[in-house]
Amino acid sequence: MDDGLRVTDRLLVPAAELRERFSRSSGPGGQGVNTTDSRVELSFDLAGSPSLPEPLRARALDRLAGRLVDGVLTVAASEHRAQLANREAARERMAALLRAAVAPPAKPRRPTRPSRAAKERRLAEKKRQSQRKRDRRVDGD
Repeated sequence: MDDGLRVTDRLLVPAAELRERFSRSSGPGGQGVNTTDSRVELSFDLAGSPSLPEPLRARALDRLAGRLVDGVLTVAASEHRAQLANREAARERMAALLRAAVAPPAKPRRPTRPSRAAKERRLAEKKRQSQRKRDRRVDGD
């Protein structure tokens, strides 16, 4: 765990830039919950990180704007009873968030038009449906 956070095959966030805070978590654990600090809050200063290249940082800041507090991204994990498992879960969650945030934007969709045959099939189906409903009428229209 001391080697940092592997986001992509090319992007590694050094461990020195990550901050972990431990506190008591709710949930399963019985009396142990009251005495052990198993909840993990993992924080990463996205705005001030020198390990992220500038274009990736700008993209991530834009995409994660709703989750950031003063440029810091924080993830909490408390679903496991063991602190080590929660640390691992928080790191995985942080990596997934950063991976999605620095991913290149999707290629814009090239608009297409329906083919002539597709238009004719659609109109023929509409006529069939119309005829079917006309045949169901009782009044003889």
